[in-house]
Amino acid sequence: MTPAARLDRGLAGLGIALPADARQRLLDYLALLAKWNAVYNLTAIRDPDQMVSNHLLDSLAIIRFLPSGPLLDVGAGAGLPGIPVAIARPAMAVTLVDSSQKKAAFLQQAAAELGLANVTALHARVESWHPGSLFPAIVSRAFAELADFVRLTRHLLAPGGAFYAMKGRRPADEIARLPQGFRVRESFEVTVPELDAERCLIVIEAAP
Repeated sequence: MTPAARLDRGLAGLGIALPADARQRLLDYLALLAKWNAVYNLTAIRDPDQMVSNHLLDSLAIIRFLPSGPLLDVGAGAGLPGIPVAIARPAMAVTLVDSSQKKAAFLQQAAAELGLANVTALHARVESWHPGSLFPAIVSRAFAELADFVRLTRHLLAPGGAFYAMKGRRPADEIARLPQGFRVRESFEVTVPELDAERCLIVIEAAP
């Protein structure tokens, strides 16, 4: 099965309908990632089929849980989940931040080459970054333990906003170590087509 066919089958499994140009952009993103990966080692996964499931479908599986407003992806790495989300939701403003210069350079190049006008990519350490406006949703994928994720980015969260942490198995021990004043609002088991692994999304908010 080609990566394009695997992507189409996975999107159908997620119940996500995307126009042809968006599906092509997702595949172009993987091609660009593979090209840069040969030099910069942005991701350990190099097999095209695995990249579709582990990168694209894994990222897109959380879309239905996200609000429609601006999204901040911290520790964005190779652009996951931010770039696939931005491709699938062109009306959503997505900001990608990573502390690695080479990863931030890739993110900026990818946004430019893919024509993603809704993406802003920055090289910064989130704990010392102070943008002009706060974010109603902050997402992370393998960025840090939940407590560190909240502690390092709490100054970036808009009032009433929430953190969205992508995890494998539900991390009960990490949840128990959340900073005082924060709680899990919701947690979702996420099924990713083509991926035989546990996935969950933990939604964290300030306690009332």
